[in-house]
Amino acid sequence: MLHVSCFMKLVIVESPTKAKTISKFLGKGFIVKSSFGHVRDLPQKEMGIDIKNNFTPEYIIPSKALPKVDELKKIAQKAEKIILATDEDREGEAISWHLQEALNLSEKNIERIVFHEITKTAIEKALDNPRSIDLNLVDAQQARRVLDRLVGYELSPFLWKKIRRGLSAGRVQSVALRLIVEREKEIKAFKPEEYWNIIANLKKQKTDSASVFEAKVSKENGKAFGKMGIKNQAQADKIKDFLDKADFEIASISKKEIQKNPLPPYTTSTLQQDANSKLGYSAKQTMSIAQKLYEGINIGSAGHVGLITYMRTDSLNLSMESLISARKKIEKSFGEKYSLASPRFFKNKSKGAQEAHEAIRPTFPEHDPESIKEYLDSKQYRLYKLIWQRMIASQMASAILDSVAVDISALQKNSPDIYTLRANGSTIRFDGYLKIYGDKMPVSENILPELEEKEKADLVEIKPEQKFTTPPARYSEAALIKTMEEFGIGRPSTYAPTISTIIDRKYVDKDENRKLFPLEIGFVVSDLLVEHFSQIVDYKFTAKMEEDLDEIAEGKKEWVPVIKDFYVPFHKNLKEKTKEVTKESFQEKLGTSCPECGGDLIVKFGRFGKFVACSNYPNCKHTEKTEDEKKIEEKIEKENGKEACELCGAPMAIKRGKFGMFLGCSNYPNCKNIKKIENKTGINCPKCTVGEIVERKSKRGRIFYGCNTYPKCDFALWNKPTGEKCPQCQSLLVFGAKNKIRCSSKECKFEKENPS
Repeated sequence: MLHVSCFMKLVIVESPTKAKTISKFLGKGFIVKSSFGHVRDLPQKEMGIDIKNNFTPEYIIPSKALPKVDELKKIAQKAEKIILATDEDREGEAISWHLQEALNLSEKNIERIVFHEITKTAIEKALDNPRSIDLNLVDAQQARRVLDRLVGYELSPFLWKKIRRGLSAGRVQSVALRLIVEREKEIKAFKPEEYWNIIANLKKQKTDSASVFEAKVSKENGKAFGKMGIKNQAQADKIKDFLDKADFEIASISKKEIQKNPLPPYTTSTLQQDANSKLGYSAKQTMSIAQKLYEGINIGSAGHVGLITYMRTDSLNLSMESLISARKKIEKSFGEKYSLASPRFFKNKSKGAQEAHEAIRPTFPEHDPESIKEYLDSKQYRLYKLIWQRMIASQMASAILDSVAVDISALQKNSPDIYTLRANGSTIRFDGYLKIYGDKMPVSENILPELEEKEKADLVEIKPEQKFTTPPARYSEAALIKTMEEFGIGRPSTYAPTISTIIDRKYVDKDENRKLFPLEIGFVVSDLLVEHFSQIVDYKFTAKMEEDLDEIAEGKKEWVPVIKDFYVPFHKNLKEKTKEVTKESFQEKLGTSCPECGGDLIVKFGRFGKFVACSNYPNCKHTEKTEDEKKIEEKIEKENGKEACELCGAPMAIKRGKFGMFLGCSNYPNCKNIKKIENKTGINCPKCTVGEIVERKSKRGRIFYGCNTYPKCDFALWNKPTGEKCPQCQSLLVFGAKNKIRCSSKECKFEKENPS
């Protein structure tokens, strides 16, 4: 049994890892315990909001938290002082307040401390500067919780009644879903337009091929074409014919020095965006890894150390101590010319940014990624490296580039026409902060030979390129977070759970390129909310609500009136729509009769998607598969053939479940054999030559392509193979981004345009 001295100070944090790290920095007069997150919450199976009594939340202590609360109570009764050291954001403040309430702590006996990083210096400084619980922050968090509970618990049952059971709606998640749905509609409605680029390979006269450079046709008789000025092949052929017979002369040369400045250190949003686009991590995964780096990692003789500052922040500030440490590291690793005479500061453009907080940075800039790599798993190392590089780069000297723009005139002796071609080139004169981003930035781009005005050039080759405008891309998690931030939708702590929710609810899925697209039920839910609850999914309204929550946190507004102003019209509209909107409006009539009772056949939504049913349900329980599902089944049967159950010999049938279609024994329930349906590519495995490459899904839901003899053969690709082999190394070619086909081998750089 734990012995607690009456002179002991009790420090309470949220997680055991954080407790372990902090306890290392404190003396014998402290005991550090974890609350394991929230100790009080709203009940799960009921509203838990007393609407008539100023929306008072009815908090309970969940059964799983009761033993921990009892333990903390006993220790707190014997402690001289209770120090609440939960996270510095609104949720952390709310956890401290809930601890005070659940443990019946006297205000005189508690202290609240906050810190941006878990280091000895930060903890000691926090202990020297305690404060009371900030009830404005608590109210802001409480208002968000109440608001989301009201929307979820009143709007979700409406969706159950009108579409199907199990659906949910949320204030921020519904707006995120709308963004994805509207983007998909844009893509479907998009009509590509043809345009042409004409590239000429030119070289200095009387020189060899080493002086060849590219120039693009940019003007006709002084008028700029713009991106889509050359609209068809006839126009392109006319220009090509002219250039084939033209003389080329350097018309003008423009040289200028460009200073390229580094980006600011990471905020929650920008970290999630970069981790998604550069490392392939989801927002949820990024925050989970960052949480571990923040709470502490054992790095050998130094023990448990918090490696990064708090990862839920929208501030760009850096502490003076970290700036001094970063400068020393830069000078030691790269030399004085890469450091700054004075620190570089960044201005935050985000509304309501917490300027007292810090950006996400390494707690000890001197700990470069390689020095602690052995103590981190691969994901922790890659994320820490991203954070370290970004912060260090933000305090390095700017890169200096020499940029050259050359205009070349194409003329014919007997023609009044003149075409202008533009050649752009750049060279890095001083790499500056690019020193640590060297693998991402070419040293030079389209290096141009030394040219002089009025100098003649020879034509080597003309390359007309037919292009088509492309639809807007589907949102990646990074792009969605960026858009939500631009609209002011949500806050740093909400991006990851919002995206996870709409994926978990099966409103949205990810394609093979990890881009988000709406599933059928996502379209239906979003369209219903836009038509009947426009305020809930209105971008400006949602952003205004976030501003109201910020003002509550700053003590400028009371939370109850904000909730009331939202709830009264929302509830009134909900009551009206409950009467007005019918379930039948979401059921498509097929114009055919039920074979069992003669009633109308309609399309309904079930747990696993659409199905055909009789309108006389529950008197008639006839169901059928939709035409789309029948076509999918025909395709699957064609690819897989008729299979017999290996357990009982009965035919295997195509069935549908929670995770999509699968093969199940037709002798069910006597035989419960099931098998996955393979989405075959028709391409033999190049590694074992026995199996076939099929589409598969990783544990995290990402599509990849692997051998169907796994685990005997572990051949796998992230991108879909084309069936062709690379002409350079004979590896499989795969479909890549930006309409490219590229080699699947990392060592081979072969790439070509996708002709389709």
